[in-house]
Order: sequence, then structure tokens, then C-alpha cells
Amino acid sequence: MDVSGSLWPVALRHGTLTLRPLRRGDRRAWEEQRAANRDWLTPWDATSPVPGAAPASFAQMVRWQHRQARAGTSYTWGMALDDDAPGRDRLIGLLSLGGVQHGSVMSGAVGYWIDRRQAGRGLTPTAVAMATDWAFHGLGLHRVEVNIRPENTASLRVAEKLGLREEGLRRAYLHVDGAWRDHLSFAVTAEEVPEGLLPRWLARREAAAGAAEPRDTAHTPGVAGDVPGPSGR
Repeated sequence: MDVSGSLWPVALRHGTLTLRPLRRGDRRAWEEQRAANRDWLTPWDATSPVPGAAPASFAQMVRWQHRQARAGTSYTWGMALDDDAPGRDRLIGLLSLGGVQHGSVMSGAVGYWIDRRQAGRGLTPTAVAMATDWAFHGLGLHRVEVNIRPENTASLRVAEKLGLREEGLRRAYLHVDGAWRDHLSFAVTAEEVPEGLLPRWLARREAAAGAAEPRDTAHTPGVAGDVPGPSGR
């Protein structure tokens, strides 16, 4: 993973996938994706518990994200894939590292969504691993957590693929889709992945893909059954 600088704005890259701060020019792609993925995303969208609170415009959201990053409390990236045109990319989702605390806690929480048309390619686990490694090695955090509604099976698969440790159920933890919702909490500490979460994920992915490849049963006795390849939101 390439890391461009250690202070904000920072871009993280692995292969054709880049995490970069949102830009004003992303508005059209953002609005198209939110419209095309409304049914896919709405059940998991964080909402305001304040009655009548108006949603922020795209420009307001981007300004708020940059203010939070400069304050060191939250960092938000657009997930983007290389486009056919040199130097251009396509926005495919969003990932944030929020609730950043230093001092005796040294922790943060990752949240994310991806365009349904890009799901099932292992992009979300890769993005979460990239952001987690930056949190450990760029920010010096000790712990990163992911909180997922128990009904969100696609996101639970992301935590499973990455081998995150389950820590239990948090009752009425976040206001999501208009109500306070329970969430399962998963976490990883820097000591658990001294080599980095991204290298561990890539190794697990390669091993799963290798186990799923068909083999010549005439020369390889005891062939293992199919192992599902990487997928998930």
C-alpha cells in the first residue's frame, strides 16, 4: 500500500483501488450512486435523532469532513477505482475513520459503504484494511473497531474475511434508518497484526482462492471442497 504523506489530506492506494478525500467534483457521481443504491444503502445509513433535522448538502458534507480531518477527530475517504483515462478514477463508495481518540485510548471506528454494482470483489475488506493500517502506522492508534447491525450480513462478511475479533452486542448503539439500533462490535489492535491488516487479508484471500481452484484429481488425492472466494460489501 502506498501512503502519500502522514498528515491530512492523505491518499491510500493498493492496486487499482484508491482511498482519497472527497472533492467537490465528485458530487455528480455521489448523487448517481446514492440514487442507484437507495434500497441497498438506506437500511444502514446513520440518521439524526433530532426530529426535523435536514440532511446536509454534498458541499456541506465535504466541508464538514475536511474540518473534522484537520481537527484530527474523523477522516473520510472516497473509495475510487482507476478509470480508463490516465489520471482519472471512478468513485465507488465511502469509508471513514471516526471517533478518533488519543491519550490513553488511542482508538477509532471504521464505517463504510460501497456501490452495490462493485460488491463481491473484495474491495471493501481491502479498503478497511488499508485505512486500519494507516490508523496504526500513520496516526499511531492502538485499536480500530467496526460496528455492524446484526441484520447486515454483507458487512458481517467483511469483518469475517478480515478476521476481526468479535467483542459483543452494543444495545441501541447508533441511530440508523430512523431509530436507535443494536450493533455487533468487532475490533483489532496493532499488536494483533504486527505485519499489518492488509498483508494478512491479502494472504487469507490468496489462500482461499487457491483452495477453491479445481485440481487434477488423478494426481492429487483428497481434493478439498470449494472454498468461497472473497466477496462482501
